[in-house]
Amino acid sequence: MKIALIGASGFVGSAILQELLSRQLQVSAIVSRPERLSAAAGLNIVAADAYDADAIARAVQGHDVVISAFNPGWGKDDIRALFIKGHQAIVAGSKAAAVPRFIEIGGAGSLFVAPGLQLIDTPHFPAEYKEGAEGARQALQQLQAEEQQLDWVFVSPPALLAPGERSGQYRLGTDQLLMAGDAPAGISVADLAVAVADEAVTARHHRQRITVASVL
Repeated sequence: MKIALIGASGFVGSAILQELLSRQLQVSAIVSRPERLSAAAGLNIVAADAYDADAIARAVQGHDVVISAFNPGWGKDDIRALFIKGHQAIVAGSKAAAVPRFIEIGGAGSLFVAPGLQLIDTPHFPAEYKEGAEGARQALQQLQAEEQQLDWVFVSPPALLAPGERSGQYRLGTDQLLMAGDAPAGISVADLAVAVADEAVTARHHRQRITVASVL
């Protein structure tokens, strides 16, 4: 299996890269700054602009799965517009290259906490993350409106995502925010990577959003 990973040097992307390589999969890490990555067995480092659909198409050509862990950077004022711009270019490039499967890592903001109420729209959602979360929500909405050409999965982490050890275990959900008792659930970025790698290899879900969290 050949997997193209976009955003492989970021917080989530680097964890996914490590997990994929540990499974001895062939990975093309598609990044804007190749110097951030080190050579490894099974790894092909590719420089490409995530906002350039043609460059993405060339980079992902011939792969079985595209995993997008793209994030323009939380410190940018125009993060929402950049998130959508990158998302659209990556989707267009993946479709142009006729890659069979597309997995995108989004945010928890679009998960439902009550009927008709998403986490991002609650009063206590952190203001500093709202623009980025809105970009991810719009990306999900665009995927949901896609025609049948693209076999996509949108992976939302739980409300709490942090560094931590790999347990190799997780629980799955769909559109509702996962909880740990009365509190929002969490997961380590290493176990989020396990869930993403499992989905890439097994293709259990199609044209839907899933979420994951630590096992209770």
